[in-house]
Amino acid sequence: MTDPATECVLIAYATTDGHTRRICERLKQVMESRGRQVTVALLSETGALDLPSFDRVVIGASIRYGHHQPIVAEFIARHQTLLESRPSAFFSVNIVARKPNKNTPETNPYCRKFLQSIAWRPRLTAVFAGKLDYPSYGFVDRQMIRLIMLMTKGPTDPTAVVEFTDWAKVEAFGRDVCALPKPGQP
Repeated sequence: MTDPATECVLIAYATTDGHTRRICERLKQVMESRGRQVTVALLSETGALDLPSFDRVVIGASIRYGHHQPIVAEFIARHQTLLESRPSAFFSVNIVARKPNKNTPETNPYCRKFLQSIAWRPRLTAVFAGKLDYPSYGFVDRQMIRLIMLMTKGPTDPTAVVEFTDWAKVEAFGRDVCALPKPGQP
């Protein structure tokens, strides 16, 4: 069995506004505190990495207007064999997950739809509520997101910045990724 201190973990992600990156950085802290060597990289920049050198892979992706960025499914399809050959995990970040009945992979409509659309079956999945940051959005995005929030009974104040992320849940996911057995182990 590989010594956890020499185990390398890749956390690859796609983000729209940067909050998914913050979640990846927290996961990195948790995993490094457990002796792992962790690389965090945008999915668009993973071409420069030696992917087979990683012992574990985590993919994170945010939702905007009901969809993950296309690069997420493209990366998974291109590297499915690699992902299936080692402990791997997926997490989705979206504002809908702020609701208690939509904050798991089984109950979150975006995560469920995405996982049904791909062939890869990650060993571990999670959904994290994201961050609403009206001042950082452009005019059109701000108005569209306010309309969505109005329809879903969320915050609509155009000056609001609300972080819905449950950081304890993020940290637990990081520990769970470290605990995933290698293929062939119980």
